[in-house]
Amino acid sequence: MRCVIARFPFDLTKSGVLDAMKGIKPEPITGDSVIVGRRHYPIKQVGAVITRQDRRDFSAGEVTRAMTLLGFTCRTPSEDAAPRDLTPLQTASAMLGASTPV
Repeated sequence: MRCVIARFPFDLTKSGVLDAMKGIKPEPITGDSVIVGRRHYPIKQVGAVITRQDRRDFSAGEVTRAMTLLGFTCRTPSEDAAPRDLTPLQTASAMLGASTPV
């Protein structure tokens, strides 16, 4: 598939992205992410690997669009956030109307 990232055209394939990311350790995820194989990678890390460009040269949206069109699952931080479990003390405090510490 032909896509444009940071004003440069790239011919990307799903197998090509899988091969490029093979053996690369995922960095901690702080923003948008993509699932490549069984691993979750920051979208900017994947973009840097497949384009060989500096991460400041492209946006997360450009890479997310390309990865989605190739069939990869992309996530935003709000989708990754799980509901926070309260301890029994925090649950009891909430039932009594007291504010719970964050």
